[in-house]
Amino acid sequence: MTPKNIPNRERLIFAMDVADPQAARQLVEQLGDAVVFYKIGLELFMSGGYFELLDWMVARGKKIFVDLKFFDVPATVAAAVRQLSGRGVTFATIHGNQAIMEAAAAAKGDVKILAVTVLTSLDRGDLDDLGFTVDVEKLVLSRARRALEAGCDGVVSSGLEAPMLREFIDHRLLVVTPGIRPVENKPVDDQKRTVDVAQAFANGADYIVVGRPIRDAADPRAAAEAIQQTIARSLAGASA
Repeated sequence: MTPKNIPNRERLIFAMDVADPQAARQLVEQLGDAVVFYKIGLELFMSGGYFELLDWMVARGKKIFVDLKFFDVPATVAAAVRQLSGRGVTFATIHGNQAIMEAAAAAKGDVKILAVTVLTSLDRGDLDDLGFTVDVEKLVLSRARRALEAGCDGVVSSGLEAPMLREFIDHRLLVVTPGIRPVENKPVDDQKRTVDVAQAFANGADYIVVGRPIRDAADPRAAAEAIQQTIARSLAGASA
């Protein structure tokens, strides 16, 4: 594990991928203290009421990850990131080149900036389609190095690449790992480069992002609590 003082129960980030703010509020209330940290992304942004929902969640002591993956000319990205300062946002994601990352980092204020490396829904074939000729691992490592140099606080990366990041990148870098599947991944799932909860932390992740395994469970709160217990056992084992 990385030497960071992160409360165990904040290491689980629930991906709030629902259709509207009303459904989001119902989930927050249903999950209760089983989830502290929430990721709210494009689906909720496009539904309307995004910032009202954000403020409502912050008022209830929740931590917020704004996952809008800002990607535009550097000045526009900087202006967008600046709008998040002072709103109680913990993380925000960006895409893009060195100039975009530097602009976001310079404008971040009290928000930690996470650079997306390679989406966990992409594999080698997808990168070929996009015109990238490097291996996934080399691309992730390059993106992570450049993010740290640009002043970003961390990266979003598959747990499969986390060991490499811990070996070759400064431990100051936060590693946030999506594509977590507590059980074997279903063929219909769009996530391709996945790990389970224990493997993510063993590989060096600081946080995990979990969506469907909680949202689609018969009892979402019980599912979230089960993941919290797995996190606690994993971290206890790592420190033993």
